[in-house]
Amino acid sequence: MRILGIDPGLQTTGFGVVDAHGPQLAYVASGTIRTTGAGSGVALGDLPGRLKILFDGISEVAERYQPEAAAVEIVFVNVNPQSTLLLGQARGAALTALVHAGLPVAEYTALQMKKAMVGHGRAAKAQVQEMVRRLLQLPGLPGPDAADALGLAITHAHAGAALARLGEATPLQRRQHAMYKGGRSY
Repeated sequence: MRILGIDPGLQTTGFGVVDAHGPQLAYVASGTIRTTGAGSGVALGDLPGRLKILFDGISEVAERYQPEAAAVEIVFVNVNPQSTLLLGQARGAALTALVHAGLPVAEYTALQMKKAMVGHGRAAKAQVQEMVRRLLQLPGLPGPDAADALGLAITHAHAGAALARLGEATPLQRRQHAMYKGGRSY
């Protein structure tokens, strides 16, 4: 199975593609999509233009590498609410591009990815980079954003199959006892 990992960011979005054959992993590609700086053609304050760059970039990656599934990092709440909202919009552009490409999308928190990759959720970026390098037998360290994206793809390669089997064995069902409360359904 070919998996595309996405580490969303408004200035820099990381992507990583891995092939998973059971427990065996093979590196395919990784990189970043930048929405600012030379060559982007978009001003720093042009949010719609930057979101279009993200959408187009992720669409191009999905078209080029033909993944069968995608894994995206779930946004956490920052100290600055404005930063959180902007990051959420970047994540929305990424999700839209993946769904537009017809990919099933799994979502993992940074803590889940770090725990799966390094063994604890408070791992530093350098630790994630080194573990990705080792697992994929890369000659050098990937950049921090690309390493996080590869880590998400690796996490999905290992955890996604187990979660899918668990979901097939015990399908989720709505709780019947709390469906109506005070005349409202939810």
